[in-house]
Amino acid sequence: MSFQNKTAIITGATRGIGKAIALKLASQGANIVIAAKSVEENPKLGGTIFSAAEEITAAGGKALAVQCDIRFEEQIQNVVEMTLKEFGGIDMLVNNASAISLTNTEQTEAKRFDLMHSINVRGTFFMTKACIPHLRKSSNAHILTLSPPLNMDPKWFDKHLGYTITKYDMSMMTIGWAKELAKDKIAANSLWPRTTIDTAAVRNLLGGEMLAKMSRIPDIIADAASYILSKPSAACTGNLFIDEQVLAAEGITDLDKYAVVPGGRLYNDLFV
Repeated sequence: MSFQNKTAIITGATRGIGKAIALKLASQGANIVIAAKSVEENPKLGGTIFSAAEEITAAGGKALAVQCDIRFEEQIQNVVEMTLKEFGGIDMLVNNASAISLTNTEQTEAKRFDLMHSINVRGTFFMTKACIPHLRKSSNAHILTLSPPLNMDPKWFDKHLGYTITKYDMSMMTIGWAKELAKDKIAANSLWPRTTIDTAAVRNLLGGEMLAKMSRIPDIIADAASYILSKPSAACTGNLFIDEQVLAAEGITDLDKYAVVPGGRLYNDLFV
């Protein structure tokens, strides 16, 4: 695979899954635009848009760090304008930025509810809207959103309804964009892990070191993303992919190298 001279905007690419995807595409020659908030390092989270840019450059790609809070349309527009100025176009958008709160209805504060909706739903929608006119000019345009398969089993709703509906909204947008943009040959797909992924969210919010040891490293998502983004956009669209399925289709079934503890127990992610 090669993404030589192709340009990807990745939201939330400072750390975790977003950065792993950025590094993977950069290693295959892509230009990466890091659209994220962190310009000063948070000790609990690590990384800034500038440190991510240094890693991306070291991996073989070109990097552009742009501070962006996707809750604000003027900041989204600034990302697009700076991308065009630096690289001349947009070939891929990876909607990775997301907020999480695994709380039931009574425990979900209005501030947290609004944050999840303004980032996961509104931010994803308007970042994509801003990129569409420029994706239309690409020879192989892709929108890839980090969101799960749609599953109406009540167990995915009762413990964290506010969060679930935002992630499902993201997946429904994928389905909508795939149909809406088919005439323009802009692919829209979603990707989700089968297991938990060792990220700051897992370590700080969900299960700490114990859950991290039952997780996989972000590289599995990055590898799956690179396969999806390399497909012809007219032929690969409207899918809500699971990482294992993507890799299996490429003949990759030994996934032990992705485990934090090879051979150890793995914990299923939400919605799977």
